[in-house]
Amino acid sequence: MIAIPYFTALTTYISYGLLFAFGQMRDFFRRVFNWRRSNNLQGYAPICLGLEDFYTRRLYLRIQDCFGRPIASAPDAWFNVVERYSNDNNKTLKRTSKLSRCLNLGSYNYLGFAAADEYCTPRAIESLKKYSPSTCSSRVDGGTTVLHNELEKCVADFVGKPAAIVFGMGYVTNSAILPVLIGKGGLIISDSLNHNSIVNGARGSGATVRVFQHNTPSHLEDLLREQIADGQPRTHRPWKKIIVIVEGIYSMEGELCKLPEIIAICKKYKVYTYLDEAHSIGAIGKTGRGVCELLGVDTADVDIMMGTFTKSFGSCGGYIAGSKELIEYLKYTCPAHLYATSISPPAAEQVISAIRVILGEDGSNRGAQKLARIRENSNFFRSELQKMGFEVLGDNDSPVMPIMLYNPAKIPAFSRECLKQNLAVVTVAFPATPLLLARARICISASHTKEDLVKGLEVIGQVGDLVGIKYFPAEPKKQEEERKIVKLE
Repeated sequence: MIAIPYFTALTTYISYGLLFAFGQMRDFFRRVFNWRRSNNLQGYAPICLGLEDFYTRRLYLRIQDCFGRPIASAPDAWFNVVERYSNDNNKTLKRTSKLSRCLNLGSYNYLGFAAADEYCTPRAIESLKKYSPSTCSSRVDGGTTVLHNELEKCVADFVGKPAAIVFGMGYVTNSAILPVLIGKGGLIISDSLNHNSIVNGARGSGATVRVFQHNTPSHLEDLLREQIADGQPRTHRPWKKIIVIVEGIYSMEGELCKLPEIIAICKKYKVYTYLDEAHSIGAIGKTGRGVCELLGVDTADVDIMMGTFTKSFGSCGGYIAGSKELIEYLKYTCPAHLYATSISPPAAEQVISAIRVILGEDGSNRGAQKLARIRENSNFFRSELQKMGFEVLGDNDSPVMPIMLYNPAKIPAFSRECLKQNLAVVTVAFPATPLLLARARICISASHTKEDLVKGLEVIGQVGDLVGIKYFPAEPKKQEEERKIVKLE
């Protein structure tokens, strides 16, 4: 749980209260003065209703320039951001021909493979010439190439599972798989901060869904005991199947899952474990094999392992890894495999090549260097932010580090001021986070140099002072220097 400072929570409530009050007043007078004007819906119902429409018009549109900024280059350590302007108070945005060269602290390019790579890029280009950008078919029709079979074997070996199946989109991997794995009469127990793709997949499955407190194994065990004892609603029959779903690194918090404790509880009560490693696979662990390797968990104890290729591997798509029987079943029943277009061949080759680099099969030690660099970069950046007085979420070794903003006015202020100084950051607000817990989410990459990180820290420090988001006292320089001397000795 995030302990919001009392004064910060109070001012945040007041800010949202004022926004709501003045917005409602403006809407009231607009209805009074425009009551004679007919609407242009011509009998159709409005797409947005009530508070959703109010939030979009009065809050989101005013700061929408902070979101969805177009880029005009590969998402490397530095990239080109397209400048935009508005002539109607941010209701619409128009692009200019000007580009800003910005330090990229927002992309999921954890190992730097999204930019040109000496090993991966030539092979991806060659596969483009040989196989074309798309198979134009689903896997069960004409959409399976030798690259897809090779990729599935490569992924299974990499994560330590007997078999794997790959899909063209990471989000769909969760939302389409869960309804196949479980249905009516089953029980899904999900972490309260699981990704939206898991939420949608769980809802679409028809199974009963229960939520346990974020990363709290004791509450998970209490909930499991209660649900097993009560059984299904109304009938109280035993559950047909129970699946516990967690993430390796939580994308909005940067926290590592307490996987060993959760696995122990799942084994105790004989329930299945589903692990989403979208942000952890490739990014953490001695050889990049994710949270299981980092925390010393045997992958045989995790029943279903899910991950994406959109972060550490610089590609697109996702995978499910598990037993041979599970993967065979999914190939016969999963709609994302039966009906969706297969993953692009160049994207598949990119993942294969990236894994080879990580494992050192390209004949170099670049993979080990990348893994060491992202770990060093992440821990350095996190510790420096904390020294400056920012409230930073997450754990060491995690490349995701949210900086808490809280107040709604500080969301656009932080984003715009950083952009003015050629620093591209991602700000996150409701509904992606709870209303009071707005934040800026920093993502670190192995492609960042020490100079890049120092530059980013300087800008964030200056903007933090300007906006007023340093909620803790900064560490005195004298103490910091003394500690450095002790370390050197």
